[in-house]
Amino acid sequence: MKFLIVLLIVVAVVVVVARLRKQFSKEIDRAKEIRRSKRDDR
Repeated sequence: MKFLIVLLIVVAVVVVVARLRKQFSKEIDRAKEIRRSKRDDR
């Protein structure tokens, strides 16, 4: 039973990390665009 519980926890963590990575990648792209626009203003 302990093995199954650990397995479920690991799977849940992997799913959460995957979702967070997608969100972070979008935010990072926005940040890069903002930085580029600031450089262009100079």
